Amino acid sequence: MAKFLAVLNGAADNTDKTQLTEQQQNEFMHAWAAWAQKNEHALIDPGAPLFRKKLVTTQGIEDFTDAKTGYAIVQADTHEDAARLFSDHPHIALMPGNSIEVLECPPIPS
Repeated sequence: MAKFLAVLNGAADNTDKTQLTEQQQNEFMHAWAAWAQKNEHALIDPGAPLFRKKLVTTQGIEDFTDAKTGYAIVQADTHEDAARLFSDHPHIALMPGNSIEVLECPPIPS
């Protein structure tokens, strides 16, 4: 089985985020928990939100913002199988424009 990193991208701006009701947030968390339970066989790391970001370059370290809102790590037989695991993830239905990138993480060559 191969390992894959899923990166959740959020399309919401700050106004959109504040318009989510507490009920909508709770429904999302319940839907996420149900998704995680359904796919627990494939989850290596169920992930977490991504906050307070730092960019490190040869020029130094600085704060930055982007659309990446969370991650998860899964295992699957193929890249297509890994992507299919996220086809019903509640993140993509939370806000129009949300997406999930699924990247293969091959073993480091020895």
